[in-house]
Amino acid sequence: MLDGIIYIDENSGVPKYRQIINSILEAIENKELKKGDKIPSINQICNEFELSRDTVMVAFNELKAKGILVSIPGKGYYIESVKTDIQQKVFVLFDELNVFKEDLYNSFLQHLDPRTNVDIYFHHFNFKVFKSLIQDSVGKYTQYVIMPATFDDTASIISQVPEDKVFILDRYKNDLRQYPMLYQDFARDVYEALLEGVDLLRKYEKLVMVFPGGKEPAERVKGFQKFCTEKGFQYEIIKTIADRELMPGEVYFVPTDRNLVKLLKGAEAKDLQLGENFGVVSFNDTVLKEVVSGGITTISTDFIEMGKQLASLINSKKPGKITNPCRLIRRKSL
Repeated sequence: MLDGIIYIDENSGVPKYRQIINSILEAIENKELKKGDKIPSINQICNEFELSRDTVMVAFNELKAKGILVSIPGKGYYIESVKTDIQQKVFVLFDELNVFKEDLYNSFLQHLDPRTNVDIYFHHFNFKVFKSLIQDSVGKYTQYVIMPATFDDTASIISQVPEDKVFILDRYKNDLRQYPMLYQDFARDVYEALLEGVDLLRKYEKLVMVFPGGKEPAERVKGFQKFCTEKGFQYEIIKTIADRELMPGEVYFVPTDRNLVKLLKGAEAKDLQLGENFGVVSFNDTVLKEVVSGGITTISTDFIEMGKQLASLINSKKPGKITNPCRLIRRKSL
């Protein structure tokens, strides 16, 4: 026994690192330890019970990951939280927050084990922020959900986190294939969605994809080109609709709501009939797109399902790679 807090039973079948964890949790539950209290040092525990430093570090690291302990350099370890019922503490790193990412996140929270704490961060497509947030989080969480977005060659950064604690979200990355992934297959999704709507697309003379690059997935262009080539559609890929003269017989595929609004205004100004002689398809469905201009057709993954699947991966801690479903949602604009 150490200061009435740490108990080790040599005859117990429970691993010694787990006995250290249980001792501290019991002391918290019995009000023997409260937030801000200092606990025995690693050296004290090692010397008292003839344990290796690694054994004690495993126990302390798990308690840190659950938010129970905090280490202060040069001073030692202190009680950070007295919430002993928390089983997991999850680090979530998104690229940005928008309406459909909010749907994903809310669904994720709804389907998680209620004893799980989640901290969410955003890198906003800034590589330095991405790197810093991950490095600062190491050792503080039991699970890590990371959305690399457009970044490539991130393996050296993510490898600072234990491999069995990482889940990659939204995009498939070859250099991260050793990790569990929940992702969108953008090329296949666009191709198969267009196949679903080929009957509607036949009434248009040209298919135009607006692809500004940057944070937008380039795989969408591949799926679009494959469909147009195989089905004999005249097509064009443009970076912007600025100064573009909209013509009857065209259907536009747009990645952003800003482009969507510009197209709708431009079509109205030229008296083009949406869904008749002029078409619009938007990516990523939202509630607003159900009602704007009588309904905007979308190609969209199911963000609610993505959140549910992500929670299932975290709850079960099972490895694997899951492609999230995507579909064409038919509305007036096509």
